[in-house]
Amino acid sequence: MTDLQTSLIVIGVMIVGGVVCYNKWHEFRARKHVERAFSNERDDVLMKPVGADLAAERQEPVLDAGAFSVATDDPSAGDHLVGDYFNGASAQVASATSFTQHEEILPVDDQIDCVIPLSLETPVRGEKLLPLLQTLRHVGSKPVHYMGLTQPSAQSPQPEWRAIVHGGIYTDLQAGVQLANRSGALNELEYSELIVRLRQIADEIGAEPMTPEMSQVMHSAKVLHQFVSQHDARLGLSILSNGVPWAVSTLLVALERLGFDVRPDGRFVMQDADGTVLFTLTTNEPVTAEYTTCLTLLMDVPRIAAHQEGFGAMLSCARMLAKRLNGTIVDDGRLALPDAALEEIGQQVYAFYDEMQAAGVPAGSPRALRLFT
Repeated sequence: MTDLQTSLIVIGVMIVGGVVCYNKWHEFRARKHVERAFSNERDDVLMKPVGADLAAERQEPVLDAGAFSVATDDPSAGDHLVGDYFNGASAQVASATSFTQHEEILPVDDQIDCVIPLSLETPVRGEKLLPLLQTLRHVGSKPVHYMGLTQPSAQSPQPEWRAIVHGGIYTDLQAGVQLANRSGALNELEYSELIVRLRQIADEIGAEPMTPEMSQVMHSAKVLHQFVSQHDARLGLSILSNGVPWAVSTLLVALERLGFDVRPDGRFVMQDADGTVLFTLTTNEPVTAEYTTCLTLLMDVPRIAAHQEGFGAMLSCARMLAKRLNGTIVDDGRLALPDAALEEIGQQVYAFYDEMQAAGVPAGSPRALRLFT
């Protein structure tokens, strides 16, 4: 072996050794960076029940137009779109019965459902109804719900609209198919299927369905879906690393300790005391990835009630993570979001809540949860 060959072998070994050592050092540095980020200052928002002390830290929410906007082409659309449907179209579809007298949330909602009265020839018990109604719970992606008018009794002398249960006796029924949700508006095929199958059920229980005109139902469905589309807002805040990537294995363990629940798809969810998901967190990498340079927090705005302070909790979490991990809060374009921009986003969030409240669909309400699903 010549001196040149020997020199080349030595140089090759040194290069390979150097690469291995560099990779080990890089991994060690990233892991220590994350461990240091979570090793102290444990008294923060994520170590307390969600919502604790948020009022003191909340700064009227925010995000810049590129990251979040609740604006529509027509600023008054949120007021009149659903208002037109609620006050006009649904009145022709729904029964004249008012449901607001009950504190109970009834299964059929005449403001988001096409309501079909089923006039019974004789009272029918819940035990007979439930197995039949169970066969028609969806048409396409739209849920179908039912309720019955109770027969007067010594315990309840006044008839009331209630959910159908075993032991109940009902003198009239109503079926309601949801007119729209995130997947789209009720269409002609779905409505036709509903009517055919509902008539089959009606024949078995001795009832006569009063079906609305398809053209009116389709119009109402499109109007409601337009409202859903215009208010389908998801708000994201990302934390971008200012230096070395974060080791995912160490990071995920730390996030679980902080109260995040891990999901099979790799997302982490932060819940409030009642189990409601306030926001989620993702590493923006495949579940097999070893490092990440960006974490993203995401809030489904119409599904979170204003009193749950979802944005305040998410913003506090983002600020804490940015501080501990040496990161920067950025928008979708990875541009830094200063406090003024975050404040503006918060104001948009609460203006959005006011819009939904005025339209009769308060964020986080049972009605909103049905529409935005």
